[in-house]
Amino acid sequence: MKIEFAPLSVPLQRRLQTASVAQWVFSFLGLAQCCTVAFIALFFTRFWLVSALYAAWWFIDREKPSKGGRRIHTIRNSVVWRYMRDYFPITLVKTAELDPRQNYLVGFHPHGILAAGAFLNFCTEASGFSTLFPGITPHLMMLSLWFRVPFLRDCLMSAGLVSSDKESASYVLQKLEGGNMLAIIVGGAQEALDARPGSCTLLLKNRKGFVRLAIEHGTPLVPIFSFGENDLFEQVRNPKGSWLRQLQHRLQQIMGISLPIFYARGIFQYSFGLVPYRRPICTVVGKPIPVQRKHRPSEEEVDHVHQKYLDELCKLFEEHKAKYNIPEDRHLEFI
Repeated sequence: MKIEFAPLSVPLQRRLQTASVAQWVFSFLGLAQCCTVAFIALFFTRFWLVSALYAAWWFIDREKPSKGGRRIHTIRNSVVWRYMRDYFPITLVKTAELDPRQNYLVGFHPHGILAAGAFLNFCTEASGFSTLFPGITPHLMMLSLWFRVPFLRDCLMSAGLVSSDKESASYVLQKLEGGNMLAIIVGGAQEALDARPGSCTLLLKNRKGFVRLAIEHGTPLVPIFSFGENDLFEQVRNPKGSWLRQLQHRLQQIMGISLPIFYARGIFQYSFGLVPYRRPICTVVGKPIPVQRKHRPSEEEVDHVHQKYLDELCKLFEEHKAKYNIPEDRHLEFI
């Protein structure tokens, strides 16, 4: 006998979508602290062996975040991510084919506050990455700091995240069989300090390390612009030179992460909270930029490829901005 379930009502679907996004925001902000506290606290209980065994495993497995991670397809395909996708909603757009016999280095722009588009598109299958790009395995780079947190490191790797160091990048890009995409949020945590609705400012003018990496491995560069990424949260004013911006920069230098003071809506009301606004995100993947391999490229060669990348990113933005309600007179600004 076949049992059929009635479809969920629209209000219930929306509540589930809001709850899943709220869970993502709050879990990401507090999970690191909870994991650390739990790991230490278990040593003072009768379950101390759990932490002891995990500590031994952690030591043995310490290099894994720099060796491609350990993805778990069940987690990447979880229904929770589909609710999160539908909340905004988030879509992934392909503008060119990617040859699965090659590896690719992807630049993702902008960072936004929490890089929601980057996470959902490359760390889950909610937006249909494997269908759009068959034969391509995505890897998203994340600050190495987060992989030093017990338990959390395993959760991150299960989604396809890898540590953001050169060794980790080289491990992915030098695989001879191809079919690997390494995504780097080029502006990083510092760019998040300029993330606010309507902003088109990218921290990219002097960010050339990813270009040098692509040349050293002969890996094509792929620009990506995520329309709507900056529209999810408001941010407390922090103009350059202000005491708040100076404090944020100082904390970033000490901890390696930026601390934007942001807000949006609540779970059950729309006035104030930390749940992002329901605004669409459309992540557009540009066409690959061929890169000639050279073991030790000169500064001039790096600058040449970097300028070509900037031109292609601007072209991608200009060709698609009208579809996503970006004013005609607004253009990308590189700082």
